[in-house]
Amino acid sequence: MSEIWSIVVAGGEGRRFGAPKQFATLAGRPVVAWALEAARSVSAGVVLVLPESALESGQWADAADAVVAGGDSRSASVRAGLAAVPASADVVVVHDAARPLASRSLFAAVVESVTSGADGAIPGVALRDTVKRVEDGRVVATLDRDGLVAVQTPQAFRAAVLRRAHEVGADATDDAGLLEQLGAHVVVVAGEVENVKLTSASDLALVESYVASRDPRREARRAHAPADPSGTAVRAPQRRA
Repeated sequence: MSEIWSIVVAGGEGRRFGAPKQFATLAGRPVVAWALEAARSVSAGVVLVLPESALESGQWADAADAVVAGGDSRSASVRAGLAAVPASADVVVVHDAARPLASRSLFAAVVESVTSGADGAIPGVALRDTVKRVEDGRVVATLDRDGLVAVQTPQAFRAAVLRRAHEVGADATDDAGLLEQLGAHVVVVAGEVENVKLTSASDLALVESYVASRDPRREARRAHAPADPSGTAVRAPQRRA
């Protein structure tokens, strides 16, 4: 069986959000705890990437199998996490902590696509709005939505291909973009409407409304899951023999 590791990227400072959004409270738990729980569901191990300031406090030391400091960009933070993933890993999943409601089934779907032969797999959702290209404040084109999707995380990759994509130290808004530069085979799976990325306080309110609409008994069980000293609900890693 493939050995799967996940990198949960939580290295941002939350400038647009007004505070580090990965530590905001969602239904009684830090946002990052939701991401860690989902990542655990498919992983032999999880690497958590945090801002240097969060590492200094020590409270997140036991939140994952490895906890490392992020870099100056998202890509640099992923590289820092990738360096902590053991060489034995076959598949690496990269997930933004700012997407706390990505489901376990979504993690499983991207992993399955990679173990079935793709170099990478990313979730995508159809665009609902009209999209226009603008230059200097002037509309120059209306794009055909039929060939476009909005991309989410988690994104899964063959570990060797992801490492090769990051070797040159380039930056991209997501890791699939780096694989595209290699000509790698990246496929799209169905994304999730509730898999919202937290960018502003209004996004947190939307995510809270999604959580509130769920089965309260299930969420109560989540809230009382064993927690590490930082208050992050975690499960022991499902290590393969």
